[in-house]
Amino acid sequence: MNAHVPPPEFLAQDYSKLRANAKLPPRISQPRVIAAVLVADFLAVNLAGVAAAISVGTQMTATTVTVVCLIVSAFVIAALQWRYAYTIPALRNGVRQIAESGQWLFLGLAAVIVATFLLGKDAAPLRGWIALWFAGGWCLMATARVAASALIARWKREGRLVRRAVVAGGGQTAADLIASLDKTARDTISILGLFDDRGEDRSPEVVGPYRKLGQFEDLAAFCREENVDLIIIALPPTAEERVLQLLKKLWVLPIDIRISAHASKLKLRARAYNYIGDVPFLPLFDRPMSDWAIAVKAIEDRVIAALALLALSPLFAVVAIAIKRDSRGPVFFRQQRYGFNNEPIRVFKFRSMYADQSDMKASKLVTKDDPRVTRVGRFIRKTSIDELPQLINVLRGELSLVGPRPLAMQAKADGVTYDDAVEGYFARHRVKPGITGWAQINGWRGETDTLDKIEQRVQHDLHYIDNWSLGFDLYILLKTPMSLLDTRNAY
Repeated sequence: MNAHVPPPEFLAQDYSKLRANAKLPPRISQPRVIAAVLVADFLAVNLAGVAAAISVGTQMTATTVTVVCLIVSAFVIAALQWRYAYTIPALRNGVRQIAESGQWLFLGLAAVIVATFLLGKDAAPLRGWIALWFAGGWCLMATARVAASALIARWKREGRLVRRAVVAGGGQTAADLIASLDKTARDTISILGLFDDRGEDRSPEVVGPYRKLGQFEDLAAFCREENVDLIIIALPPTAEERVLQLLKKLWVLPIDIRISAHASKLKLRARAYNYIGDVPFLPLFDRPMSDWAIAVKAIEDRVIAALALLALSPLFAVVAIAIKRDSRGPVFFRQQRYGFNNEPIRVFKFRSMYADQSDMKASKLVTKDDPRVTRVGRFIRKTSIDELPQLINVLRGELSLVGPRPLAMQAKADGVTYDDAVEGYFARHRVKPGITGWAQINGWRGETDTLDKIEQRVQHDLHYIDNWSLGFDLYILLKTPMSLLDTRNAY
């Protein structure tokens, strides 16, 4: 059976039963694979450098050796990323990856020799260290790539790394597209089915091996539930109005959206198209973050969160004692909120209200001098100390350090739920929510009781999503402590 063709028992189910009865193999997260290789490279270069320095001896101090190792590892990783080495297609080619990793490690170590010479110091004593470092580091990096290549090849055969796709459209246009994908993209995507509003006379219930799973109004919910990666729009060029209506519903999803150019008479330059196999598509919307970006952000989150929890453990103990002495009840409070892709998560907070008055659904926002808030609670809310336990959520992979704040599900502004108050509100859930964010350091934290406040938050969140970079994250993290001095909206 073709890798992109779901098994018969999956195709035979109605939409309402898909989730319970689907027999698709469990997926391997591509960002996790990339993150694992990236961490392996970092450790390989640094461990080899330190081990070589210990083995041959060097006049450098331990601090200098550590700094040099960190600089070389950063150079190698940046160079490999520049060469698009941290992608699944690249990692499948183990031989080329081994050659490229050796090349950039050699250049990085050669730069150490050149820098030593330019600083007016004798580089001769470093030769033994550099030679052993190169041999050890390249062997470790090569081993990681051989393992990654073998695992990726196996997961590809098992259909565990393919992208899950659905087709919006039906009839002959969709049938022709699917036939073309079947020839050249069978190990790249797994088509789950089709969605179309038209009746069976114009859009049959079955197109090739795929069933129609629902109408366009069902598409967004299905994509969220089944973790769809790609929506392919296969509608005729005359259906411009239908395409626009569809995009208005789908742009809030963290999904790549492509329109088929397979049958289009309009021919553009090759670089205007994205290709799946040999089939051309016009990109309409991309996921906010690439697999590389997700991998880097995940590493950033886990490392900084772990260090922060270790450093803040004395503060956690003091706050816990203060909460217990101030009022009866647990130290922590967990509240259900929207996470990535609208998935519900339960975030940790220090309890700031009296236990018998805690509002699990946030149906009533906290206001100034709110009688439900304890004395200790007022202080930790104003200083945002109550949010610090969410570092645990970061370690669990439910939150990021930086991102749109996860707002309570039932919260309202001017008596209207947030998703009804702001068009495109759920677009802020295209990335993982965070403890702090662009909105928070610009003064939009705390109470969101008016339409203007929630609109400003959403606008800042969307700006962050559209302009994400590692540097942007670090800037927000550095600005966050200063932003806490502004307590105008923090109750």
